Amino acid sequence: MTQTRDLEMAARDGDGGAYYYPPPRAGAGGEELDDDGRKKRTGTVWTASAHIITAVIGSGVLSLAWSTAQLGWVVGPVTLMIFAFITYYTSSLLADCYRSGDQAPGKRNYTYMDAVAAYLGRWQVWSCGIFQYVNLVGTAVGYTITASISAAAVHKANCFHKKGHAADCSQYDTMYMVVFGIVQIFFSQLPNFSDLSWLSIVAAIMSFSYSSIAVGLSLARTISGRTGKTTLTGTEVGVDVDSAQKIWMALQALGNIAFAYSYSMILIEIQDTVKSPPAENKTMKKATLLGVSTTTAFYMLAGCLGYAAFGNAAPGNILTGFGFYEPYWLIDFANVCIVVHLVGAYQVFSQPIFAAVETAAAARWPNSKFVTREHPLVAGRFNANMLRLTWRTVFVVVSTVLAIVMPFFNDILGFLGAIGFWPLTVYYPVEMYIRQRRIQKYTTRWLALQTLSFLCFLGSLASAVASIEGVTESLKHYVPFKTKS
Repeated sequence: MTQTRDLEMAARDGDGGAYYYPPPRAGAGGEELDDDGRKKRTGTVWTASAHIITAVIGSGVLSLAWSTAQLGWVVGPVTLMIFAFITYYTSSLLADCYRSGDQAPGKRNYTYMDAVAAYLGRWQVWSCGIFQYVNLVGTAVGYTITASISAAAVHKANCFHKKGHAADCSQYDTMYMVVFGIVQIFFSQLPNFSDLSWLSIVAAIMSFSYSSIAVGLSLARTISGRTGKTTLTGTEVGVDVDSAQKIWMALQALGNIAFAYSYSMILIEIQDTVKSPPAENKTMKKATLLGVSTTTAFYMLAGCLGYAAFGNAAPGNILTGFGFYEPYWLIDFANVCIVVHLVGAYQVFSQPIFAAVETAAAARWPNSKFVTREHPLVAGRFNANMLRLTWRTVFVVVSTVLAIVMPFFNDILGFLGAIGFWPLTVYYPVEMYIRQRRIQKYTTRWLALQTLSFLCFLGSLASAVASIEGVTESLKHYVPFKTKS
């Protein structure tokens, strides 16, 4: 398909104001195409917001009561607000990097790594790729762990209701992880992000549902007066933890909060689903503001009310740690919502990995039928591809096995948040913004941006070390394939 420069460029009006966009193109089958020759994008503020909320409100929200308990009434809420501001600000910088050059006619960057290559050069792409894809794979593993714990919690809630709260209702998690993996094998055959819009909307509704239930149950417990002890500084040394544990857990809590806000590594991919006009960066900034504001409101409620309800003894996972036993049917519903949400969230975070491998394979073997041929199924409404079938199935199987081997909820979340937050949410967006706006070294703006990046680096490094220490401690008591929740 031939692409012309005229269709890639849009002219400004006479006073340098609004952009004029090129007329729609038509494909061989008569479908509308965008300026880059790809299928016409149809995403809006609402679909992009749904993708963001699906990605952001995940398993991270379930650990916020525990994180607030480690930090206390002062540092806990302040930390949530700081991470929210940093995430929104750097995401806005990243949204401007979707196109190289002017926002309307500039060349599209389809992935996070494309943007890094366009602004920072190829040598930084390798480091970016390591951070991004390790984080994405880790997130898939983390979501498999969380979904299995929530699925097991449904059985446990029913068991506690029938046999009493003192009964042994523990469940092996392995079976639930395998079932979750089988479900993901089927959903992973959806070709791309555009085909996931409906799944993201359903997942976003689920995330609102279980977050609201967690907040509601915490509020009810707080009002009833059956609350735990809370303090301004969180868990108390000599009472709840020793001095070393206090430091490690506080740093790990920072990693959990960072993980709760992690979605920058898929922002460009989400933005690539948005239609224009208006310019994609404007739509994405609105979607980011809506998504981050909504999630922060839920996070503040979940963290603060959860801490108020359970105090310094807040469970690591507020809906599966069984601080709540009744009403058992509501606990069941909340955990089912978590599982459904994580089915969608798993796909949102996995699609960039799928796309990267399949794009590289198509470029390397363009004439291979195994790689490029689509096989129509279900009366032509669905296409199957052999590379997609085999590679995505292998990915899901590997991520499931990793989840079975290392099923440590809080430690894994903290580590993923730590290794992903600084490079992907802060460093690369800041560096690309500096390059894009040609900000001179040692100016006030340059110093402010570099200070922000350096402080986030120190926080991520400390949190990563704390999470590794937590995993090390967990491994001392770990028996493979025998983990119960």
